[in-house]
Amino acid sequence: MIQADRDRLVSEFIELVKIDSETGNEEKISVVLKAKFEALGFTVVEDDAKEKTGHGANNLICTLEGTKEGVDPIFFNSHMDTVVPGKEIKPQIEDEIIRSDGTTILGADDKAGIAAIIEMVRLLKDYDIDHGQIQVVLTVGEESGLIGAKALNATFIDAKYGYAVDSHGDVGGLIVASPTQAKFEITCHGKTAHAGVAPEEGISAITLASKAISKMKLGRIDEDTTANIGRFEGGKATNIVSDEAVVIAEARSLVPEKLDRQIEQIKDACRQAEEEVGGSIDVDVTIMYKGYKHDEHTQVVKVASQAARRVGLEPQLKATGGGSDANVISSYGFPMVNLCVGYKNIHTPEEEISISEMMKISSLLAGIVIEAAEEGSA
Repeated sequence: MIQADRDRLVSEFIELVKIDSETGNEEKISVVLKAKFEALGFTVVEDDAKEKTGHGANNLICTLEGTKEGVDPIFFNSHMDTVVPGKEIKPQIEDEIIRSDGTTILGADDKAGIAAIIEMVRLLKDYDIDHGQIQVVLTVGEESGLIGAKALNATFIDAKYGYAVDSHGDVGGLIVASPTQAKFEITCHGKTAHAGVAPEEGISAITLASKAISKMKLGRIDEDTTANIGRFEGGKATNIVSDEAVVIAEARSLVPEKLDRQIEQIKDACRQAEEEVGGSIDVDVTIMYKGYKHDEHTQVVKVASQAARRVGLEPQLKATGGGSDANVISSYGFPMVNLCVGYKNIHTPEEEISISEMMKISSLLAGIVIEAAEEGSA
């Protein structure tokens, strides 16, 4: 069985998390990663994401030529940025668990994914494994709303399908379904008046917004769909009837038709509020990213499931309510699954990952390469 090199893997991970790369400031780690992948035999190209996003670096698209003909090319994806606080991270190892010193996040999201990909490539060399073409897509700005993936020049990807290495949960978990997310900017227009002298001459935009919200279906709508109000602001002073209020909201669903219905329900709630209160409401809806959904028979799922069993794991097919680079990149025409990496408590100072999980995900990635090569040559 393929076995990751514990000390080599841990050393790689520790090195990566010590490089500051809070989202928007990816320049240092980008330089390091480009050099690392070139040293591993990859050809590395950069797109123009830095110019498009204003972040510290471009996306990196790394390509390793195959050693076996007739094999479907595949790719792996991770992001090089972290959330805050992510400066001067001091990783600690205790009882085979890696954490920060408690003053920062750890950055396992997603440097554990990157370290695992690097270890996977080294395992291919260690075990002299023949493989098809492998690409690694490293994005900026994932933690800033997937903006690196949205700015990605997808023409650089020359693969049939791929895997994001970027989900919480025990290794062996395969995220085979992820929702489409819609963002709402709801602007309520009322009429200003003196709140103490002539309130009846005004139309409160805050009341209008409140009425609309009261008619919206929010929270868990069904097993596939959620909706939430994220921000509500408006008004200038207590003695002024507010003439404008803004509500920022979202809705998500694993089923596109259900999302369409939820969007219409929110719009209808706003129309009803206009009729009851007066004033007017503008509803601006933006699709932030599209969802994906695969069954067990889809090639991208089948290869990962077989690979999991090859390395002694039982694959667990899961749906998530969150989004990742996989949502965006799959919308370019590349079927993707997001792999569970094993980190816990992400985006908090309590973030941690066990060394055993890091070893498992590294072996799983190597297993995916092997399965892809065997299936492609069958």
